Amino acid sequence: MAGRFADKRVIVTGASSGIGAATARQFAAEGACVVLVARRKDALEAIACEIGADRTLVVAGDVTDPAAMQMMLERTRGHFGRVDILVNNAGFHARGQLEQCCPEDLARMIDVNLKTPVTLCRMALPYLRRAGGGAIVNVASLAGRVPGGGAATYSATKFGLRAFSLSLAEELEGSGITVSLVSPGLVDTQFFADQVELVAPMAFSQPMSTAEEVAEQILACASDGRRERAVPQLAGWLCTAGYLLPRARRLLRPWLQRRGRARKEQYIRRKRLHHFSPAPPARDASEGVSDLR
Repeated sequence: MAGRFADKRVIVTGASSGIGAATARQFAAEGACVVLVARRKDALEAIACEIGADRTLVVAGDVTDPAAMQMMLERTRGHFGRVDILVNNAGFHARGQLEQCCPEDLARMIDVNLKTPVTLCRMALPYLRRAGGGAIVNVASLAGRVPGGGAATYSATKFGLRAFSLSLAEELEGSGITVSLVSPGLVDTQFFADQVELVAPMAFSQPMSTAEEVAEQILACASDGRRERAVPQLAGWLCTAGYLLPRARRLLRPWLQRRGRARKEQYIRRKRLHHFSPAPPARDASEGVSDLR
């Protein structure tokens, strides 16, 4: 099949829904063979069926388990012959003020959002070198560019992932292996819709993207090796400006709160018109999780 990624072997974590599923579909549409990694085997198998069983490998497992991920890499090499691209998309977000979050959720955010991509990058490098080079794309968040209340630990993991990705890109320069970071803002996925009542109004002050739009930027990074992309780009610029000008950000906060609150109400009304009813929060940490991604 013709395309930018014809005959490439791509691993996507958090592939059972949202950004991960959209990314897997787009890679497959451009000729790649895709390894689908997440906890929910039934959801992965449904996506594999849609893409084509001959061009997919389903690996159901916990991304925070190093032994399981090492086995996944070996299965990929055994099934497809090599690894060309790794997309670290799995994420976990427990919303709320720090004192309201249980220690287990805080530890889980650090494990899934930071420790796991670091570990997987290290594990995958020998496979990418054996393939003659390749690409790593880590999915972070605009919460990793500007701090926000109600997401202290989550934001810290995404700041950390950004620093790690940019540093690793420097470390691997000239090796034939590129490292890129994609930082989405609000992403309209089913997971997000299910948790919308828990999302801080401030988050709605920025534009919202679709999972497909984020996936497009992941593929762009895997193709051209650009070190960082924000989705949408304007939100990325605004977050960077807010980080560089913290006093201005604090002065604008009341206006952003009002704007976000109004947009959140509009979003909920629109979803209710389509018979949407918020569900209890999902707990599958291998899913692509996004509000401030």
